[in-house]
Amino acid sequence: MQHGVDLVTTLAAALGLALFMGLIAAKLRLSPLVGYLFAGILIGPATPGFVADVALADQLAEIGIILLMFGVGLHLSIDDLLSVRRIAAPGAVVQMAIATALGVGVATYWGWHFGAALIFGLSLSCASTVVLLRALEERGEMDTINGRIAIGWLVVEDLATVLLLVLLPPAAGLLGGGDPDAMAGETNLWPIVGLTLAKVAAFVILMLVVGRWLFPRLLFWVAGVGSRELFTLCVVATAIGVAYGSAKLFDVSFALGAFFAGMMLRESEFSHRAADESLPLRDAFSVLFFVSVGMAFDPRAFVEEPWHVLAVVGIVMIGKTLAAVGLTLALRYPLDTALTVGASLAQIGEFSFILAGLGVSLGLISPDGRNLILAGALVSIALNSLVFVAIEPIRARLGQKARSLDPLAELPASVDDARLTGQIVLVGYGRVGRRIGEKLLEWRTPFVVIEQNRELVESLRAQDIAAVCGDASEPASLAQAHIAQASALIVATTTDSCDLQRMISAARRVNPAVSVALRARDAAEADLLESEQIGRVFTPEVELAAGMLDYLRRRLDKDG
Repeated sequence: MQHGVDLVTTLAAALGLALFMGLIAAKLRLSPLVGYLFAGILIGPATPGFVADVALADQLAEIGIILLMFGVGLHLSIDDLLSVRRIAAPGAVVQMAIATALGVGVATYWGWHFGAALIFGLSLSCASTVVLLRALEERGEMDTINGRIAIGWLVVEDLATVLLLVLLPPAAGLLGGGDPDAMAGETNLWPIVGLTLAKVAAFVILMLVVGRWLFPRLLFWVAGVGSRELFTLCVVATAIGVAYGSAKLFDVSFALGAFFAGMMLRESEFSHRAADESLPLRDAFSVLFFVSVGMAFDPRAFVEEPWHVLAVVGIVMIGKTLAAVGLTLALRYPLDTALTVGASLAQIGEFSFILAGLGVSLGLISPDGRNLILAGALVSIALNSLVFVAIEPIRARLGQKARSLDPLAELPASVDDARLTGQIVLVGYGRVGRRIGEKLLEWRTPFVVIEQNRELVESLRAQDIAAVCGDASEPASLAQAHIAQASALIVATTTDSCDLQRMISAARRVNPAVSVALRARDAAEADLLESEQIGRVFTPEVELAAGMLDYLRRRLDKDG
């Protein structure tokens, strides 16, 4: 390889072969991710022929993770994350404990010492945020309550794994590792725990106090210059700069740093533009993540230890999934949410590789053990999309029955009948819906809220606001809101166009005279919805311009 072009060569080989293998996978009706993984195997050191630079590929993949997590932050506000804390925090911690116990049990049965078994179990307990995001994006579930729960769950897992990565080196001696520095640090474990927690807390506080104020203003200032390339540069520089700074100064992972940077920029009115501008880079570099996974894998594991690989895949795809489904149901969430969370966790990825690599460097686990983890990651990532396909019939068969048993899916009997005639049916109680609801309360206009967030429904009922937990595109939820007697249907949340059409069609079948007002994501979707003549469509851009023009007209009239 010519000196100085290693990066270009690695990029050309990785992206070119990923494109070719991805197209083959798509033709075979498999996820393109399978093609990306096999592209990595073909240019990895374990197969004959051309070998790309593994170290460079890993760094490029890290950039992909940074940009992808930054994009998630741009779509997920702090309020969205806090709204799912009651399920995400306990669910993630208990699920990691169960998966770790399963891994320790299997590895102990194989004759591994406790330290190796623990690293093995921990590596199988944390799912890949990158794989989850791709799965949610493909299914249009990023902005749904189920998607937010799954993302929040993995954010908690990521935070827990960051703590584990800091604690493992000083604890390596206790676990049977061969690192002398780790042996010397055995007695300093608790101070390190305290310092790590203090650094993470300091980073979060800094982002919430300073970042939340600074980054939206920075984006507004750069946008005012009028240069598209400077705007894009600002977005990418913020993502990578905050990710790097968080890792170097606060020992927070690149991914979590970028995620918080995105959430801070989410407060800006230009957040949608920032997401659009960074999308091509996110897509290109996320492909390199999957290629790098394939490059690190040695296919001989399938031949030499097939039963071990099968056990790993079983823990990841069956054990973790069942644990997540059971925990979600135990926390009183519907089956639909439990199945989505379970499918989301049926894979492992980037943090598993980091934990396994650290275990090898500390002498806790052998390279063969790490390769087993990589084999489990490869298979679980390749099959994860099939898990989502497999749960659809279960959703269809059992979903309606499960919803009928959910007390929050029914309007309380204590709601006065007078509030269920001529009422407004308000779909979604986020930032927009809350403002509408507050005005309706001020006007003493009766309304019923349909919302998928269980905690929010419970909170509304505690305030004596009629609320139903469910999907407004389903006739059962509309019936619970007494749509037949409603005067208007207000959709205050952004929803898939097909779901909107199903929702309004179901509402007008029982109440043809109901007025409809709905919210579109952008002008293109607004044009599509208006062409269907399904109701009055509002977009943020048009309403912002109308408000500013109204202010300008009143100002000019006053001056005149």
